[in-house]
Amino acid sequence: MKTCLVVDDSRVIRKVARRIVESLKFHCEEAPDGAAALEHCRSGMPDAILLDRNMPVMNGIDFVKALRQEPDGDQPVVVFCTTENDVPSITEALRAGVDEYIMKPFDSDIVQSKFQQVGLIPG
Repeated sequence: MKTCLVVDDSRVIRKVARRIVESLKFHCEEAPDGAAALEHCRSGMPDAILLDRNMPVMNGIDFVKALRQEPDGDQPVVVFCTTENDVPSITEALRAGVDEYIMKPFDSDIVQSKFQQVGLIPG
């Protein structure tokens, strides 16, 4: 079974995202910020990461930059979840190492579509 790490400082968002990724047949873990997520990844890389941009302790941009420097840190597919949709924000995220980008609020159709686009689930 594939794994997905949901990283968001909102417990509600994590709970919603967990339901969605579990419905897509992923084992789901959660982290409240980038620092906790990085520790989680160091103990075992997930297949996918749904990542919030704005979080305390370590934000999404700093997390993905650190993740990509870790052994096997190039392996997880990182899907950025944010309310920011301006071109500079998207460009910054992609340059940092994010694979895909979805806007909040998101639903299961959006997550499923992105997971299909990046090859995590069959189309």
